[in-house]
Amino acid sequence: MTEKTPVDLWFDPFCPFAWATSRWLLEVEKVRPIEPRWHVMSLNVLNEGKDVPERYREQIEKAIGPVRVVAAARAEHGDGVVGPLYTELGTRLHNQGAIKELDRLRETVEDALEAAGLDRSLADVMDSEKFDGDVRASHRAGIDLVGEDVGTPVIRVGTNAFFGPVVTSVPKEEDAGRLWDGVLLVTEFDDFFELKRTRTRSPRFD
Repeated sequence: MTEKTPVDLWFDPFCPFAWATSRWLLEVEKVRPIEPRWHVMSLNVLNEGKDVPERYREQIEKAIGPVRVVAAARAEHGDGVVGPLYTELGTRLHNQGAIKELDRLRETVEDALEAAGLDRSLADVMDSEKFDGDVRASHRAGIDLVGEDVGTPVIRVGTNAFFGPVVTSVPKEEDAGRLWDGVLLVTEFDDFFELKRTRTRSPRFD
């Protein structure tokens, strides 16, 4: 059996682009010998002290809640619960559109916890700073790999780390593998830093 390569991905559950990239990584796992491992980072922490639109500031201040819940779940139950909980959170927030109903965020998080086999009471930490140290440590571990001027998602493969890739739909089957191969190819060059074009589509998850 081919040994699987660990691939670490840092995410904020609120970020639709991280969600699309994470679903792509799961597709890659079906066609390439990789093992995704999941870590939180925080859009709220990332944008501390930055001049961002007030509406976005209000959203990311709420976004810290689910991040805290994931950190709490990991602290209490281990790394193995992070991926399944992220899947349940992201499915509700992005595929089902709950991100547009922030007044019901607590209910969304509780439903995700239950679906992941965890106690709904973990949602109590959404408004607590108890696990903020864990959140900041995980965030810093990811962002230190790629620098301050990028965001989520961050991916690490061995000593190779990068932001993205940013995709607006989720490649499937061998298309997922081909994109993976290409991303690894360019990012393994030490002097390669950026490849970008203007984004003209919003993420979709169908």
